[in-house]
Amino acid sequence: MPDRPRTLGELRESGYSPESVKDEMRRNLIQKLKAHDELFPGIVGYDETVVPQITNAILSKHDVLFLGLRGQGKTRMLRMLTSFLDDSIPIVAGSEINDDPLSPLSRFALDRVAGEGDACPIAWVGRSERYHEKLATPDVTIADLIGEVDLIKHAEGRHLSSEDVMHFGLIPRSHRGIFCMNELPDLSPKIQVGLFNVLEERDIQIRGFTVRLPLDLCLVFSANPEDYTNRGRIVTPLKDRIGSVVSTHYPATRDLGVAITKDNAWTDRNTDVAVFVPTFIRSILEETSRLARTSPHVNQASGVSVRMSIANIENAVSNAERRGLLLGESHVAVTVHDLAHIAPSARGKMELAMSDEPGEEDRLVDRLLAEAIKNVFDESFKPKQFRDLVEHFESSEAVIIGDGSKVTDTREKLAMLPGLGTQLANLTTELEPDSSPEVLRPALEVSVAGFILDALHHHNRLNRRSTEQGRAYGL
Repeated sequence: MPDRPRTLGELRESGYSPESVKDEMRRNLIQKLKAHDELFPGIVGYDETVVPQITNAILSKHDVLFLGLRGQGKTRMLRMLTSFLDDSIPIVAGSEINDDPLSPLSRFALDRVAGEGDACPIAWVGRSERYHEKLATPDVTIADLIGEVDLIKHAEGRHLSSEDVMHFGLIPRSHRGIFCMNELPDLSPKIQVGLFNVLEERDIQIRGFTVRLPLDLCLVFSANPEDYTNRGRIVTPLKDRIGSVVSTHYPATRDLGVAITKDNAWTDRNTDVAVFVPTFIRSILEETSRLARTSPHVNQASGVSVRMSIANIENAVSNAERRGLLLGESHVAVTVHDLAHIAPSARGKMELAMSDEPGEEDRLVDRLLAEAIKNVFDESFKPKQFRDLVEHFESSEAVIIGDGSKVTDTREKLAMLPGLGTQLANLTTELEPDSSPEVLRPALEVSVAGFILDALHHHNRLNRRSTEQGRAYGL
């Protein structure tokens, strides 16, 4: 901003005094707590469990390890830690490591301040530029993190004994900011050992240079518990030097999972087809993920990511959108028949515990989906409510519901079914109490009818078979 100091002299006159990054984060957190601000906007289900752990760690000025299974929002929350930084800080203009003008570290900044004095130009760095992140992979080197001798600078005439010949890695470039190492156990043990000095002594040494840079850093890490046994482990001395270990978790309830999916899934499409996602469809998809997290057929040490629910609902919406486009309908609702197309988005989101045969993952998804449909159905209905409907099929042909029929045609067929057609409006209101646009009502009623018929099939009251026109329900 134009009123900010632009030279070292103006900075001194402004009353600026250096402050460590952890003191800065602590100060801003205290202000947010006093104002009752939301600390992690968009993060659902962690208010009573994870957020207090993070809050205490920042108040204690700790380095932090986020420990949890995949898809628990670890990286997202780590990147949100920048909200506890000031909007900008002054640095010596041109500095690679964000040197504080009143307390410079690098040879470049020291020489510039000594040579130009109060006329030394000042630049301002925003909070997003003070966060650096590195994904730990086995090929990461000390040079990537700490630094190395830059042979190009040497070839330009700088002497190898000069600090000016050094190239700084990500950690010193994060001076006065936050450095994040994602998936820490994947980092080779010898590189983890190289972080000891940074964590404990807050300094670095490059290629035997006698120079020591006492860095001002907040170091944060993420790790998956499975990594301790599968791909690698965090060496014990490094864990000992990390102040706080924050444990994350999956949504404690289905409603929380539905809320997370609703916030993160891309379901509002800007096309000619308006797609409505009923609440019971969201519940079925979240219940499928929750069942996978307790299934003996799934490797629970790996976990089942929240991204599974998000990707599944996006695919279900896409199939409903595709149906509307092909049939020329402007309003459609996601049905249980659209859920038959979630296999591609569920693949890779969970690891099988015992079998890895081709197609086994898809078959498991089908079984979990069937159980989820039963569970959601049983919360609102009982199979005996639809005794008249089941008896009707004893003497009548099966009814077909599929992608090839328009909503109005399907609704007319359903209206002829005793025990369902005349009650469909009331059943829809019971499942979807929130008012929806009247234009969506027929599509929503068809979705409810498909849900009931499918649930009766999974309760062994009706048969279901696949045909070219769609799914046929009957006896």
